[in-house]
Amino acid sequence: MKQLRVKVLAGLFVVAGVLSWGGARLWDALGTLPSVPLAAPIVLGAIAAVLTATALSLRARLKAQRERRPGAKGVEPLMAARAVVFGQSSALVTAVVSGMYGGVGVFLLGSLDVPARRDQAIYAGSAVVAGIAVIAAALFLERVCRLPEDDDPTTPTATPA
Repeated sequence: MKQLRVKVLAGLFVVAGVLSWGGARLWDALGTLPSVPLAAPIVLGAIAAVLTATALSLRARLKAQRERRPGAKGVEPLMAARAVVFGQSSALVTAVVSGMYGGVGVFLLGSLDVPARRDQAIYAGSAVVAGIAVIAAALFLERVCRLPEDDDPTTPTATPA
């Protein structure tokens, strides 16, 4: 599996933000604007909490396994791989979604004097902050599940005979 790159996530965020900002300008020219749901930052925060809890649980189990503690419950490789895939997919989708909310939020900064638009800007900003938390948790989970030999590039790899 390839490691997530922060540059890719930032690029997705920026592209989605610019497209969303342009779409919001166009939509506003037609007389309406799609709303940012209050649930957006709540759902993203919940995903960040799940990713963080998973990473902390796996980290504790892996540490106990490495220290060979009696009764330590090991981590199945497939479970760790699924956790990493969940984290990576969450980070990629969240980069796009947060970029969209960020673009709408930037557009709404021009009309903060309207109470409804101010609330929408707050929801959009909160969604971006929660999205950053999801990405940070996903990167942490990926770091926890990294194999020890992945860290040392000088370790020779076994070749089939």
